[in-house]
Amino acid sequence: MTAPIQITAILLAGSRPTPDPLAVAAGVPVKPLAPVAGEPMINYPARALLAHRAVGQLIVLTQSPDPFLTDPATAWLADHPRVRFERSGAGIASSLLALLERGDVPFPMLLTTADHVLLDAAMLDQFIAEASGADIAVALVERRTLLARYPQSRRTWLKFRDGWWSGANIFWFGSDRARPVIALWQEVEQDRKKGWKIMSAFGPVALVGTLLRILTLRGGIARIGRRFGLAARLVAMDRAEACIDADKVEDVVLIERILADRDQAA
Repeated sequence: MTAPIQITAILLAGSRPTPDPLAVAAGVPVKPLAPVAGEPMINYPARALLAHRAVGQLIVLTQSPDPFLTDPATAWLADHPRVRFERSGAGIASSLLALLERGDVPFPMLLTTADHVLLDAAMLDQFIAEASGADIAVALVERRTLLARYPQSRRTWLKFRDGWWSGANIFWFGSDRARPVIALWQEVEQDRKKGWKIMSAFGPVALVGTLLRILTLRGGIARIGRRFGLAARLVAMDRAEACIDADKVEDVVLIERILADRDQAA
């Protein structure tokens, strides 16, 4: 039997320069400590990642580990033998590049966020299976998948010929060939919610194709990969919950209902 790949999981647990409404409302210093269904939101994705057989180590990337180490509900992370904390820099991409420069973070890497409360084994199974072999991959959810289950959920959508897509906050960096894309990500990081600016960074063909809606997102991602000489892949997630993160109060309300339904079904 082939041994499972050992993935380096990176959990983004930083804070933005401006106060986060969920953190302020909960009276906690950083958003990942804001409670969801009675415990800090970071605990959910952390446990899901550590429970997966393909994950070797978990790196918690944050500006300061202290809030997590001093909170009794998250102190377990510091004691876990497969968890380590690393300090993040000014942005996600720059922090990733700094980790790579150290040379002690092995590929492949799977990156997700501390507010991905609904992350579970089924999502990880699908993403890892479909991303494996790619140099970079990104998880997205098509609008019909989400609205069929949660029509009240509001997301940011990018429209292409193959559907309306929203990010699922799961990324794959399969080899060192992903480094130039991470460097480019660093350049456009401030405009990550403005799709046309990101696409323009990859060249005029990609930009015009996006504006005229003549490119499928799958084809666009593959084109970007070819430009950088690597294999790039879109993973269309089967589960609507993959793109529901704890970003707003209404998100938390929905997530808590989903978690309650899971508990009843268990």
